[in-house]
Amino acid sequence: MQNWCPSWSEDEAICARNVNNEVHFFENNNFNTIVNKLHLQKISDFVLSPGPQPYKVAVYVPGSKGAPSFVRLYQYPNFDGPHAALANKSFFKADKVTMLWNKKASAVLVIASTDVDKTGASYYGEQTLHYIAANGESAAVQLPKSGPIYDVVWSSNSAEFCAVYGFMPAKATIFNLKCDPVFDFGTGPRNAAYYSPHGHILVLAGFGNLRGQMEVWDVKNYKLISKPVAPDSTYFAWCPDGEHILTATCAPRLRVNNGYKVWHYSGSVLHRCDVPSEAELWQVSWQPFPDGVFPAKAVTHRAPPRGEPEAAVAYRPPALRNKPPTSSRLHEEEPPQNMKPQPGNDKPLSKTALKNQRKHEAKRAAKQEARSDRSVDLAPAPPQSPARGTVSPPTSGDPEVDKKIKNLRKKLKAIEQLKEQAAAGKQLEKNQLEKIQKEKGLLRELGDLELGV
Repeated sequence: MQNWCPSWSEDEAICARNVNNEVHFFENNNFNTIVNKLHLQKISDFVLSPGPQPYKVAVYVPGSKGAPSFVRLYQYPNFDGPHAALANKSFFKADKVTMLWNKKASAVLVIASTDVDKTGASYYGEQTLHYIAANGESAAVQLPKSGPIYDVVWSSNSAEFCAVYGFMPAKATIFNLKCDPVFDFGTGPRNAAYYSPHGHILVLAGFGNLRGQMEVWDVKNYKLISKPVAPDSTYFAWCPDGEHILTATCAPRLRVNNGYKVWHYSGSVLHRCDVPSEAELWQVSWQPFPDGVFPAKAVTHRAPPRGEPEAAVAYRPPALRNKPPTSSRLHEEEPPQNMKPQPGNDKPLSKTALKNQRKHEAKRAAKQEARSDRSVDLAPAPPQSPARGTVSPPTSGDPEVDKKIKNLRKKLKAIEQLKEQAAAGKQLEKNQLEKIQKEKGLLRELGDLELGV
């Protein structure tokens, strides 16, 4: 029931289908003759490369009895011989794979998935990401945050790809062909990524069980363009012109509030269609155009003259709607790479490094707070008298009396500072309030000592 579907090349010159450990190839839609066969034991899946000749094919063979799974790349029709394969990548932990060719057919990304995560960390199993190039190079893509891989997409320039991964809030990172991170978008409520047809704009979105928040990025300058919200969306598509976006709510995924919206990438809704409640919308799509019909345009960061931006209103429970908003969050989100406070850190931080960084920041803040409290308690006495209405008396000649007077002045100065902090709105501790209550007694004692001089 799986992997039965035949696959055509883009020019429809060849057709391939998987039959009993073999991939059969037909040419010119003549299905009476099998022109070529690719034979591998227990072959499970294959994917034809996009674009014109020479055609390439990626095949997947699952592992068994301790043997690893592997993906191999071939160039049609060279399938025979020990050196026929262009590249080979073997790996464990793969019950099924998803193979993604780039537009130039020069490399494949392989998302390997297991049905069960033996560590118990994820309900959805375990995923790993691998890179295989047609020139024989291969690597495992190291993802800085643990968790499922939600989406991986190639840019149209075939020189970079974006991965959305990690436990929520998910992380998004752009990698180059060496599998090195190029830009880190931080974390957020997202589970999908969509490159524009020209590859100059990237949309990170959270659909499905998320609220439909989108982030539109200029990937040439790594600048955030807009953050529209399309709740309950079940479909997303770029227009072939690279400027407009289509989002839709379709049946049977959702049978209420069906309809679609046409957006400009700057965040404005240009057209909206709501289907009546007694009807359902099942499919919506852009009119197709060949590549190259629409030239790439410079990215603008201003909204078009017509259309209104979609207002994003956060949900508030009824019990909190008449109360002032709070800044508490369930998850602490990490900002994008170019918005982090520490400059010059181009590589994304790992989970351990981020945890250690937060520990150091908490310790530093605790030390600063303790230092400020100590400075308040042990504040030095200035030349003038801290008490109102008192004049600095001459020395008594008795060192013990002078020492007591000096200590009393220090305490009264500290009390003055605490009263100023309380007047400024700072919340004082219990011991600090007790110090303020002792002010009258200290003034009386200071007066007695000065009168006895």
